[in-house]
Amino acid sequence: MIQEFHKDAIQHPVFQLIGETADELGMDAYVIGGFVRDYFLKRGTPKDIDVVAVGSGIQLAKKVASKLKGKPEVSIFKNFGTAMIKHQGLELEFVGARKESYHRDSRKPVVEDGTLEDDQNRRDFTINAMALSLNNTNFGQLLDPFDGISDLDKKIIRTPLEPGITYSDDPLRMMRAIRFATQLHFTIELKSLQAITENKNRIKIISEERIVDELHKILMSPTPSLGFKLMHQTGLLPLILPELTALQGIEEIEGQRHKDNFWHTLEVVDNISETTDNLWLRWAALLHDIGKAPTKKFHNKIGWTFHGHEFVGSKMVYKLFKRMRMPLNDKMKFVQKMVLMSSRPIILAEDHVTDSAVRRLVFDAGDYVDDLMTLCEADITTKNPKKQRKYKNNFQLVRQKIVEVEERDHVRNFQPPVSGEEIMQTFNLKPSKEIGIIKDAIKEAILEGEIPNEYEAAYQFMLEKGKQLNLKVHSE
Repeated sequence: MIQEFHKDAIQHPVFQLIGETADELGMDAYVIGGFVRDYFLKRGTPKDIDVVAVGSGIQLAKKVASKLKGKPEVSIFKNFGTAMIKHQGLELEFVGARKESYHRDSRKPVVEDGTLEDDQNRRDFTINAMALSLNNTNFGQLLDPFDGISDLDKKIIRTPLEPGITYSDDPLRMMRAIRFATQLHFTIELKSLQAITENKNRIKIISEERIVDELHKILMSPTPSLGFKLMHQTGLLPLILPELTALQGIEEIEGQRHKDNFWHTLEVVDNISETTDNLWLRWAALLHDIGKAPTKKFHNKIGWTFHGHEFVGSKMVYKLFKRMRMPLNDKMKFVQKMVLMSSRPIILAEDHVTDSAVRRLVFDAGDYVDDLMTLCEADITTKNPKKQRKYKNNFQLVRQKIVEVEERDHVRNFQPPVSGEEIMQTFNLKPSKEIGIIKDAIKEAILEGEIPNEYEAAYQFMLEKGKQLNLKVHSE
């Protein structure tokens, strides 16, 4: 192997300090993994730095921390044999070189001390197995036994050892391979891709949290569809998100066809990724049509319908989030709301845009109306340039109308100008259905544009409504 040195990669003084400390302890130390990979890819300097020591990583970490300014705390994870130091915005993780063996029913390996070569063998991909020496005698020397440098040049994801063993041992690596291919725009080597397909069912031993973590990273990449296409191609997708693969296919009855909602969904996700970094809005794009599979029906006179798919889809979001152990909090509710309302602006854009329809949209969407519009604009996947221009122009009109209506009527996060307490006092009422009737009537009158969203107009309307309900104004 040609000895290459890359001292410029490890110019930060902390690397020199780690190397000197390792020399004092009589052990070899290397920076390995993502830091080295990203240096060669010119992706900026990662804040997470993995240091592998041929010896005790914990001992090296403690000694390094004692020499650092401010003597930072060392977090020790005995179960994993690792230690972490946070210093000047860097996260330094130290581990002893090790070799691993696996049991069939677990991705948790049996670990024993090993050499650097053992440690590089256990790495997931060749591009993550490159190491730079930190010891004084060969500071900056690249150790690349699997020619990860060439794979970076060729833009290939390849495993250091036989891929079938690599993926069977730790099936999460299948998701990681797809994630790296998506983030870096790399190709997974054919043997590796076949091994993922053969080992796809092994994904069942991986926790939902780990899988979701990889899904988040795929969704946050510049072109998420690359990852979902690879999951689909290898058979992983139906095991992880069957709601998506259920959308695939085009049926034709009596010459009437519907579009393939699976491939349409992937286009929508790519579209929205060009305009927002909001992870949960990207999730909403991914799930916006999942209600179409269970609601699909063919009618002789009108063809294919998906009635109520938004409502059904929003219910499915909860089940999916629960199954995948995703947060069942405001993030889930946001995705549900986006799925539930995903067709509303489209209907508006197709018809004449009335003030009352826009008021209702803003009232129902609240603070999320801009996100909803972003989702609907991403939903334009027609290849007809004329139609595409028309939809985009119409959505622009809807956005403009939203601004005008909101400035004038203030219905976003609507609070009625007349409170329930005031209605009770005015008509000397105890809690009763009449209060709800009057409050709803005021809200409807404002949304329909019958009265402005102002106290005086709402108060007069309340009196009128009270008279219709045979209520008497209470005079003290």
